[in-house]
Amino acid sequence: MSAVRVHHLNCGTMRPRFTPGGLVCHVLLIETANGLALIDSGLGTSYGRAPGDTFGPSRFYVRPDYDETQTAVRQVRALGYDPKDVRDIVLTHFDADHVGGVADFPWARVHLTADEADAALAPRTFVEKSRYLPANHEPLPNLVRHDPARGDRWRGFAAATELTQIGDGIVLLALPGHSRGHAAVAVETGDRTILHVGDSFYHPGQIDGGHAPRALTLMERVIAYDWPQVRENHARLAELWSVADPGLVLVNAHDPSLLARAQEGRSR
Repeated sequence: MSAVRVHHLNCGTMRPRFTPGGLVCHVLLIETANGLALIDSGLGTSYGRAPGDTFGPSRFYVRPDYDETQTAVRQVRALGYDPKDVRDIVLTHFDADHVGGVADFPWARVHLTADEADAALAPRTFVEKSRYLPANHEPLPNLVRHDPARGDRWRGFAAATELTQIGDGIVLLALPGHSRGHAAVAVETGDRTILHVGDSFYHPGQIDGGHAPRALTLMERVIAYDWPQVRENHARLAELWSVADPGLVLVNAHDPSLLARAQEGRSR
């Protein structure tokens, strides 16, 4: 059985300079036969109390709002659900603006690629040591590592694994580049597929032939683990975008226009 219903949430507004419209933290809340699941978790309730420990110096660039009403745990409750029913969180990667809400659901299993878990827990490069802050992963008792490379292909993507522990129709796709073990997550809803590609691109202009704010593309380049791979990911996602399949909703983690379209039920 595919996921019953998907809610598109903004779990953290950020306002980098020279970025019209700002950024969001696009989180999926999924109703499954086994409970609730989150795709990414946005900013957590602890971020406003200890931004230095949980977000680090990058907060001065992206300038998050720290609005607790936007946190996943508060929005789950506002929608009428019990936060205890969030049993699984799937992370596209371990950056602060994606992992922050995990601490608000300490009972949940946290799923990510094995490569990303290795990067977060044993960072190698200067950028990894800067981006993966100890406050965001100590402790993580319910960490579940996945190796999509051992799985199957999915719509032309070489490495995918279905997360059957969560529910049918939820697929983790290896999409490294932005970080060592970055992933995308596909969710089958019955009549369409939502593909959340995390930070594989920042702005639609990077895949639709338009233009993206230079402030974003510069940030993307500086923190990329593998920039040539990021560019390849842009090209692959541009191909998907150009097909304009009405059954595919392509979203990323931070673009407010893609979040708004998804909330309105539009694929494009």
